[in-house]
Amino acid sequence: MLGSLKSHEGGEQDPDPHNHHHHSHPHHPNPSLGLISLSAHARQLLISCAELIHRGDLPTARRTASLLSAAASPYGDSADRLAHQFARALSLRLARLARLASPSVPSDTSSEALQSSYLSLNQVTPFLRFAHLTANQAILDALHGCRRIHILDLDTSHGVQWPPLLQAIADRSGADVPPSIRITGTGTDLDVLRRTGDRLQTFARSLGLQFQFHPLLLPPSSTIGTSLCSGNSTSILSAAAAAAAAAAGGGSSSSSISNLTCSSFQLHPGETLAVNCVLFLHKLLKDSRHEDDGSRELRAFLQAVKAMNPAVVTVAEREASHNSPIFLQRFMEALDYYTVVFESLEATLPPKSQERLAVEQVWLGREIEDIVAWEGEGRRERHERFARWEGLMRDAGFSNLPLSPFALSQAKLLLRLHYPSEGYQLQMVRDCIFLGWQNKALFSVSSWH
Repeated sequence: MLGSLKSHEGGEQDPDPHNHHHHSHPHHPNPSLGLISLSAHARQLLISCAELIHRGDLPTARRTASLLSAAASPYGDSADRLAHQFARALSLRLARLARLASPSVPSDTSSEALQSSYLSLNQVTPFLRFAHLTANQAILDALHGCRRIHILDLDTSHGVQWPPLLQAIADRSGADVPPSIRITGTGTDLDVLRRTGDRLQTFARSLGLQFQFHPLLLPPSSTIGTSLCSGNSTSILSAAAAAAAAAAGGGSSSSSISNLTCSSFQLHPGETLAVNCVLFLHKLLKDSRHEDDGSRELRAFLQAVKAMNPAVVTVAEREASHNSPIFLQRFMEALDYYTVVFESLEATLPPKSQERLAVEQVWLGREIEDIVAWEGEGRRERHERFARWEGLMRDAGFSNLPLSPFALSQAKLLLRLHYPSEGYQLQMVRDCIFLGWQNKALFSVSSWH
């Protein structure tokens, strides 16, 4: 499966502000003309600004944010670029507080820019490829010998996860008749889903595979949790059931979640189900200031998935804790996490990389803005560590399905072939594989049944 990757892809702890692995930059590309030395002081200025906001000293916070915004450049070293993104997010938060604005959703980046930055993220960092490759191997292991496969893919986007899996299934079949494969792919952009389905259909046909793709339109992120709960009149399981029913006639179909009534998810006779949740479950968490811990709708969704009796459920998430209702705690966690992410990009990509610029300014910048600048139900990037996902999966009745040693060896080969840096590290703990940079875990993949 790894060989096809290149050819077919376009419990919270108090953060320690000193626990980082900074690079030395003796020739700073963007000197601050006496204002500040960003490599030495940007982190502390960012923390000071966040503390001032937390205490309510907004005039001093604005002066600090203004100093940071003037000095930090998106084109400097990793400390410079990180300071620029966090200063921008802090300035947006201050502007919102000054207007006494009611909770609302972050400003939207154009869909074209998001799509481009997503594809760049997939190419220049190992994070998505690691998640996809490891989840695919778990699916292959769990569905070995099955003749009719149905994959419910939550948040399909451009479908870059699936060509390597289709190639692996075709290779493994050899001279035997390969199994039939159906993917119900979900997303918020129906045009993107249809184009994804067409590409996958063309590729599967070239491999001689029986393949169907069914696009399933989800609501916007801010309302997705409500729509996914099985008890509501409109649910993802209802939509998937309608897509499955439409598939009986062949071809592809699209189902709008808002136009369906509640029904159970139906598999075709003899089908074995896999549910793929790559960077998805955190979107179902809600603000924990309410009567529960914000996981009520996620728990209902997991229980509904459990009732479908899938052979495997794959879960990939960022190994971070960005869901605290307390702004300062959330800010410190985000600063720690993205410092390491930006350092990994600094060490592995050329200084003038346009792909890195797109990833940092659009994709990562959007995440940082969401975590730092916004509050309430509009926040979408509610990342949690593996321990939280493990507890939620077990509470829903799932058992851990250990990832195979081959999955770990494939992930190691991925890093060696495409991201040959000693900084990236892999570790298997509690049957889950973690990918990190310089001893800091950044992503996790696990499988369940």
